[in-house]
Amino acid sequence: MEHLELNAVIGFAGTIVDGIILLPDNRSMVFALGSTIIKRDIVDPKNQQFLQGHSDRVTCMALSPSGKYLASGQVTHLGFQADVIVWDMESLEIVHRLRLHKVRVEALAFSCNSKWLATVGGEDDNSLVVWNLETGKAVCGSPAANHPCRTVKFAKHDEFLLITAGEGNLRVWDFDLANRKIRPTDCNLGKLQRSVNYIYVDDHDEYMYAGTTTGDVLKVNLRTKLFKHVGPKSRLSQGASCINMTPDGDLLVGSGDGTIATLDAETLKLKQTTTIDGGAITCIAPHVSKQLFFVATSLCSTFVVKYEGLQAELRSTCHSSKIHDVVYPFGYSELFATCSHQDIRVWNARTCAELLRIQIPNLECNCVCFARDGKAILSGWSDGKIRAFGPQSGKLLFVINDAHVGGVTAIACANDPQRIVSGGFDGSVRVWRITAESRVMIGSMKEHKATVNCIKVRGNDLEFVSASSDGSCIIWDMRRFVRNNSLFASTFFKAVLYHPDESQLLTTGTDRKITNWDAYDGSAIRIVDGSTSAEFFVSGGGDKILKLWHYDEGQCQAVGIGHSGAITRVAVSPDQRNLVSVGDEGAILIWNIPPRFSSS
Repeated sequence: MEHLELNAVIGFAGTIVDGIILLPDNRSMVFALGSTIIKRDIVDPKNQQFLQGHSDRVTCMALSPSGKYLASGQVTHLGFQADVIVWDMESLEIVHRLRLHKVRVEALAFSCNSKWLATVGGEDDNSLVVWNLETGKAVCGSPAANHPCRTVKFAKHDEFLLITAGEGNLRVWDFDLANRKIRPTDCNLGKLQRSVNYIYVDDHDEYMYAGTTTGDVLKVNLRTKLFKHVGPKSRLSQGASCINMTPDGDLLVGSGDGTIATLDAETLKLKQTTTIDGGAITCIAPHVSKQLFFVATSLCSTFVVKYEGLQAELRSTCHSSKIHDVVYPFGYSELFATCSHQDIRVWNARTCAELLRIQIPNLECNCVCFARDGKAILSGWSDGKIRAFGPQSGKLLFVINDAHVGGVTAIACANDPQRIVSGGFDGSVRVWRITAESRVMIGSMKEHKATVNCIKVRGNDLEFVSASSDGSCIIWDMRRFVRNNSLFASTFFKAVLYHPDESQLLTTGTDRKITNWDAYDGSAIRIVDGSTSAEFFVSGGGDKILKLWHYDEGQCQAVGIGHSGAITRVAVSPDQRNLVSVGDEGAILIWNIPPRFSSS
């Protein structure tokens, strides 16, 4: 089976602690997105390489001090073992696949000489294991603590000293290689009770700094295991989520509300703060220039921050939650639009840069389409309104209030720029006339008994078809606003489209079948889009695999593996050179269509 070539990825997993790693070459960074790990050029975001080997979402990553190895852990299904993969950063090949932890790998750390790898399992496992990187075998292991453990770190200069921390526990471990044992010592914090999010060890292995859920930082002597100091007095809101050190020797602390603070390393007194918009700070990665550092947030934004004055500049952003729809403008392959929770974004298909972001707080955008003439972006929202925006300015052009009860779930533009068709959560289908002065409903049809998931308009504007979760597809007359025909199946219809010659309909749904309503049915899942030549169509769904099918033969010709969540929508570029797929995990993946399809 041929594999589709992954051209570019938009997005990254912002919830991973230390999820952005700057490589020693000073030109590249590594981050995860779903089950894929991406090595990207810092200056040219289009220059990307993909490390694919995980079967599910990546949860943690660590780079060896030598820069030779990268380790990544994942989550898997309950009752199964989660993989830790060790990658060679020169060849980008898998060196070892380590399998002991159940369900989830919570944290990873390399020893100072890159000989050992420590891994901690999630709540269902909660064990600490030390691995030999030369052999790929486990050396020893132990339960990490009585309560869940969140993080692990090796000392900077001692390969046999490591620290774990989590809910109500902070432990220093001695790694006895001769006897293949690890022996813990609990740190003495006196009367303090804290749950630790993050550990940072200073450059001399003298002290460690523990960021807590309470919003303060604990300073603990690494040799005596005795608590020395806590600060700052004015605690950081929503916890101290990550810690690093400035070139001047001060502590850099990120918090759950987006605050970045510098603390005096000796007294832990607050020096200066800045707040960035984008969720909790999950990563602080110093640049080799010692003038700036990279910051990642839980809402999947990255910033470049200067040490002087903590001046932050937004570098990249992407969707942080499920993407509901993706669409190209008619006949134009240079850009596409996506919609998700609270926003619509327009992307440059060549450079992967975000061109426009339209935000409506606390609402879900369920569907989006470009007007045929390209003068508006039409969208359906969870509050039941249809909103139109300018494609360049993002300015609100008009709103249709109360278009559907329970939310607008499908929208389509006719060739006539004055007509749009919408479907709702309540099963109703409505046709609207749009003029400069007014927005008038000219037809309302209510035969579906469940959510309308997809609408497609015929090229001559005489008919359109709607697909619903009630197991029916209805072909409507666009002049008389009555049903012309209906199709029924034991499925929740998720998508429908016309064959380019409009003699056939292609439908798909939850029964894992793609059905050509003339004479064809196949076996794929959930969502489809077709090429203008009708040589092929593409599908994706709950199995996270993108599949390219030959239209006449009905056989799968190529697959694309990269998503770690269900694929929610796919689109074929008008020039038939690229596919864009979007998923539950917030990823936008751009694929190259094989030449034998794109040239046909």
